Parts: sequence; structure tokens; C-alpha cells
Amino acid sequence: ATNIRGYLPNKFAEKIVPVFNDKKFKEVLDNKLYFDLYYRQFNLRMPEILMYNHKNIFIINSERFEVKNLGDFTGLLDVVFEKDTSRNSIFIKKNYASSGGSNTYKLNKDQMGKDPEMIEKIYSEITSSEFVFQEVIRQHQTLNDLNSSCLNTMRIDTFIDRDGNVDVISAYLRMSLNNLHIDNISLGGCMVGIDINTGNLKKIGYPNIKSHGVKLLSEHQVTGIKFEDLSIPFFSQVKDMVIKAASYAPGLRLIGWDVAIGESGPVLIEGNSDYGLTGNDLSEGGYLANNRFKKVMEEIKN
Repeated sequence: ATNIRGYLPNKFAEKIVPVFNDKKFKEVLDNKLYFDLYYRQFNLRMPEILMYNHKNIFIINSERFEVKNLGDFTGLLDVVFEKDTSRNSIFIKKNYASSGGSNTYKLNKDQMGKDPEMIEKIYSEITSSEFVFQEVIRQHQTLNDLNSSCLNTMRIDTFIDRDGNVDVISAYLRMSLNNLHIDNISLGGCMVGIDINTGNLKKIGYPNIKSHGVKLLSEHQVTGIKFEDLSIPFFSQVKDMVIKAASYAPGLRLIGWDVAIGESGPVLIEGNSDYGLTGNDLSEGGYLANNRFKKVMEEIKN
């Protein structure tokens, strides 16, 4: 980079988001169950929650179950899979503290009988906390061709200005480079900026330094697809979705949204009120040159 003064210093970047977000409203985004209960009323496409728990109490379709042992737990998993015989896998995510892909599992149906040690490990962890069990989104073929090992999601941030207008500031796409079921950059993934006017991927991708060293990518290292040749399907609908979602959270003016592209359109995965700006700063080639982000900076200066 030659325009190093166009980038945000890390310590400064960490202080920006909290300025604009009311702590009293953060729970709506921070708790995955609350997020689903709140945003589903607005007819936004979201992953279906198949089951959730608080320690040994589990809820499926408004029915309450008390799990006393591993057998009870596997029985409930059987119920979840039998509800839809075409369902081969589910995601299990901790209600809190699942950022960076931690406390997240993808459970395949055939693992139930083949990997009892893993099931027992999951059971022990889940019954000591709170988790949601979600459907696995079937992503659009364009993104599946790019990388099929995981659901490739976009991080898109929005800002509500003083007049109540919602701006989409920037966007980037995340993907796995090593066949993991999650796309987090911190676990060896890669991020590529998105032109928010066209939905086209930018030319350069940034992999995790610890996993891949200091290098830039112009194509996916497994599939060989060039990033600049790919355009995000339904991207105008993606922007409409995050603008709508942001408008229903007026107390949270600066949010990082995670959005996937399903077979028939965008899917809202979650919103982040404490998101880091580093990825957006990098994907934009220096956030301080972004005209939409300048609104944020002007308000901070004032």
C-alpha cells in the first residue's frame, strides 16, 4: 500500500463502533436467539432455528424437553433430522461468543452413529451453556463453484446518519481456503472486497497471514476461479436487505451484517454491533478514502 495514511490505525479503529451503538439495544444482535425472534417478524429470509437450549432444557417447535443424559440428546437430534429427510447436516452455534467461528459446529447426519466421541463432546459443551441449532443454507451455485466447503458469507456494514438515512458503507466476501466448514479469515480463510455499486468482486484477495504468509491472491487456490471474474448474485437485494435490517435497529447506527446468498436470494445470518473495522478498511484499500465512511469520521470529529 502506498496510501498508508488512508488506513485506520488499529487502536483508533477499535474506538469507533462503540461511539454509535446504544448498549441497551446490543442484546438484540449479540444473542442469536433474540436476533432471530426480533428480526423474523420483518419477513427477512434467515436460517431456520430447528432447536435451541438453555443447559439441559431444549425447545423444539414450542415443545419443552428436559435432557438427562446423552441418549436423550441424541434422541432430540434424531427428531431434528427426521423432520426433514432431505436434511443431511445442521449448524450448532453458541448463543453468545461464537465470533471467529469459535463454539460453532457443523453436524452431519451420518456422524451420529460413526463418531460417538464427538457427539459426547458436543453434548457436554451444549448442556453447560446455550446454543441454537440451525438449518444449513444451500448457497447459490455461483458461490458454491468458488468454494463449496462452507457457506461463503459477506460482511456488509451500514451507517445511520443524524438524519436517519441508512448508507451501505462497504462489503467484502469471505471464503475458506482449506476445506473448513466456516469461512472465517482468522481460521485460514480469505477475504475479497466487493464493489458495492456493481456487486463485482475486486481483483485482490487477502488471506490470513498466519496461515498463508504475506501474500496476495487473485484467484481461489483450490478452485482456480479468478476473483475479478465473479459477480455476487442478487446484490441489489442484498443491499436492500441490510438497509431494511438497519432501519429496524435505530439504536445501533454502525453495524456489520453477515449475509449469505441462498439459491433464491440473500439470507441474513447475523448482525454485529461490536465488529472490527480492519477487514472493511483493508478491502476498501483504505477506509478514510471511502466517501460514505467520511460521514462517520465527520461526526466523530464534531
